[in-house]
Amino acid sequence: MVQQAIADVTARIQERSRPSREKYLGRIEAMRREGPRREGLGCANLAHGFAACGATEKQRLHQGITPNLAIVTAYNDMLSAHQPYERFPAIIKRAAREIGAVAQVAGGVPAMCDGVTQGRAGMELSLFSRDVIAMAAAIALSHDMFDAVAFLGVCDKIVPGLVIAAQAFGHLPAVFIPAGPMPSGIPNETKAMLRQSYAEGKASREDLLEAEAASYHAPGTCTFYGTANSNQMLMETMGLHLPGGSFVNPDTPLRDALTAAAAQRALAITALGEDYTPVAQILDERAFVNGIVALHATGGSTNHVIHLVAMARAGGLILTLDDFADLSKAVPLLTRIYPNGGADVNHFTKAGGTGFLIGQLLEAGLLHPDAKTIAGHALEGYVVEPYLDGGRLAYRPAAAASSDLSVLRPARRPFSQDGGLKVLEGNLGRAVIKLSAVAPERRKLRAPARIFHTQEEVEAAFCAGELNLDFVAVVRFQGARATGMPELHKLTPLLASLMAQGHQVALVTDGRMSGASGKVPAAIHVSPEAQDGGPIARLRDGDIISLDAEAGMLMAEVSAQDLQERANASCDLEANAHGYGRDLFELFRAHASAPELGASGIV
Repeated sequence: MVQQAIADVTARIQERSRPSREKYLGRIEAMRREGPRREGLGCANLAHGFAACGATEKQRLHQGITPNLAIVTAYNDMLSAHQPYERFPAIIKRAAREIGAVAQVAGGVPAMCDGVTQGRAGMELSLFSRDVIAMAAAIALSHDMFDAVAFLGVCDKIVPGLVIAAQAFGHLPAVFIPAGPMPSGIPNETKAMLRQSYAEGKASREDLLEAEAASYHAPGTCTFYGTANSNQMLMETMGLHLPGGSFVNPDTPLRDALTAAAAQRALAITALGEDYTPVAQILDERAFVNGIVALHATGGSTNHVIHLVAMARAGGLILTLDDFADLSKAVPLLTRIYPNGGADVNHFTKAGGTGFLIGQLLEAGLLHPDAKTIAGHALEGYVVEPYLDGGRLAYRPAAAASSDLSVLRPARRPFSQDGGLKVLEGNLGRAVIKLSAVAPERRKLRAPARIFHTQEEVEAAFCAGELNLDFVAVVRFQGARATGMPELHKLTPLLASLMAQGHQVALVTDGRMSGASGKVPAAIHVSPEAQDGGPIARLRDGDIISLDAEAGMLMAEVSAQDLQERANASCDLEANAHGYGRDLFELFRAHASAPELGASGIV
């Protein structure tokens, strides 16, 4: 039975979303009635659509009774997480042929890596790449040739963008197929120590590059628990992955078997069969609550406080920060995966993985067991793990106990009684903070503000020895309307170094820090942002900032009248508007919504 707190949040999402959800479902029903019906296409249209197919596929599509699976892929071979997708279309097409169906690559979408663009101009395109991905996927599906979709995407903005596109084509079944994490490299804590040493000038660039290369060393997702791996956890818990599919390593027989099975499952749930399961039926309020619960229980990426809102709004569902906050109070933290510990996702899988985690959350009444999934059964059937039986995919019950309690715990013995994300409020607006890796004694801070407008200004002050004190780094004009809301990971080693020297340090910003904010208390996504005239634009050096993560409070100790009467600071953003393609994204910056509304220009 679902706990009352979970049921209450679900009910209020359903109630506040009723008008927009009904409107959305009405549009999707109209699309379902209209197609896809390939026999309704003009002869030239249809001939164009299968011109490059083999004779058998042409015949099948000509008859119009064979399901056709669209493959929308984020493949590129620069990014380790997406390089394995090079092989997937062939696997999917072969799996389709085996059951008398067809699969075609409908289109590709861009996939950029925040790890590569971190601290560079390209990072200012990162958040908006989510909207571009959604639009690119919509173009791929616009040909009305397809009965279902297999989405190939893993990383930070790619999966949310693909989910938004899936919602736009909610009359089609949609299956998400992950590529899996790379094998474990050097210990994450060793890498973090090298980064801190480099920031302090105690390690060379060669030392740091050697450590980074030993960490990011093979095809697959980075193994720390940032946005990419949080994506995979969400897709499984929200019913868009096959059970146990999230964290199987690339280029292994089990990964290939899961890929083939996912393709065949997508083809089994089209409107041409007896088990029609469009994505609009799966992604309801229960699915989103299940996703938020899993995010809290694993200390997942703060990016998803933005992404889940945008993903839900694409389907007519309205999530608020209060939903995240109330669910966090009810959900215990069950994992410690770097940066919330030393383990990585491979260690998590070995300890019991998603099957054990979902089982524990279901047993505790924290998930909706009846939520629909692509698998042909409800979420309660996901308490399993995949394996190969004579070369064929099979399932067995998930582990009954965690094999490593330092990584994964049962709900009755959590690492903490509430989730890893908190919402902060006060006279500076609203913000979020990831607490799962922040020591309890660091969660409450009162210190003077130091005002910065770029990461580079913080770095320069650090190198000049100006930050050897207790302070709150306020890094503003980093919001979606200002610079595209880049992630600010260059700050983590610097601030962590100051904390290690005994200083009380925190970050307050209208930018992002993703899932890797680590042990530095960071109040992020401050809204309204500075560019929108938010109170953060009226802070001055020396203003005392009080941050109390346990109480959910973020305050400047400035009188309401004084704060109101101050003039907003200005920031020359001309340099951020051009170069590296940034000029092409002016429309997105101008129309971006607030973070708690999804920070989107299209949703």
